[in-house]
Amino acid sequence: MSISASLTLKREDFELSCTFDLPDKGISALFGPSGCGKTTLLRCIAGLERNCTGILSVQGHVWQDHNRFVPAHQRQLGFVFQQPGLFAHLSALGNIRYAQKRAWPGDNDKTIEIDGLINLLGLEPLLERKPHALSGGEQQRVAIARALAINPALLIMDEPLSALDYQRKQEILPYLQRLHRELAIPILYVSHSRDEIAQLADTLLLMENGRINAQGPLYELLTRMDLPLARRSDATVVIRARSAAQEPEYCLTRLDTEIGELLLPGLHSANGEFRVQIHARDVSLCLERPEHSSILNILSAQVDTLQQEPQGQMLVRLKAGKAILLARISQKSAARLNLKPGLHLYAQIKTAALV
Repeated sequence: MSISASLTLKREDFELSCTFDLPDKGISALFGPSGCGKTTLLRCIAGLERNCTGILSVQGHVWQDHNRFVPAHQRQLGFVFQQPGLFAHLSALGNIRYAQKRAWPGDNDKTIEIDGLINLLGLEPLLERKPHALSGGEQQRVAIARALAINPALLIMDEPLSALDYQRKQEILPYLQRLHRELAIPILYVSHSRDEIAQLADTLLLMENGRINAQGPLYELLTRMDLPLARRSDATVVIRARSAAQEPEYCLTRLDTEIGELLLPGLHSANGEFRVQIHARDVSLCLERPEHSSILNILSAQVDTLQQEPQGQMLVRLKAGKAILLARISQKSAARLNLKPGLHLYAQIKTAALV
């Protein structure tokens, strides 16, 4: 772990007390309801809350402990906000160069060259344009490049897509996925969107009432039935997958995944790994493998845990292959199937439902 924190901040109407550890690369997502303290925690990490006490160590450098407090302007930190905040009088390249002049010295293996940033974020056609001539998504990509140009030891992204409409979000997400794959620095990503987190994060920090209630790998926390994500109506699991073959005649891609073979809508490249989201509401269960069904994805599974939910619902945690699935069915269906831990059955997932 390269980031270690145990921070406390007391106010009249609120108390923040957070302890967590983050890996030295990849995206760690901070997730929680509005008002839980996410922004306050970011301000503490950035050194903007002088009354914050505790310990914060980043990449082997102590930013705060019982004897010292490194001020905000001396913390090697990059920040991307909801609004890009670009300098209106400078071009896209000018904004990036401005940050580069103020770059921190760093390790050669982690320093990002400007040309690499421009290529990574697809900024070549935009370099001479000023912010007013850029779309919201293009401005945010420039803002990300500017934050990285200072050579941060930690990049914080505070809901960077919240000000964008759906189309602009879809345009910028592939670039964020490239950052995830190719950057050698840790990113702390804050979002209210479960879909963004499912697509981007490796590590998850769940926050509530000023506390970190749980932290760990995304794949594990999404399926823990004692945590709020699994109990949400839009509960989902994320499965690691690799494209195996295409079926052009049906516009489908065959995937090798941790839970078995799946068919995904669309023709996807066979290069590299990607993630598949499966919503609990899109998984149905049967005791025998159906021989005549329109559903193409049928997986062998075993019941792990059952949890009753409001309004006659049942959440079922399943072991499938090397991973976990969630299914949300009615309590009546669970009773008719006589579901219990250890029972072997089959899970059906509509191809069209996979994301």
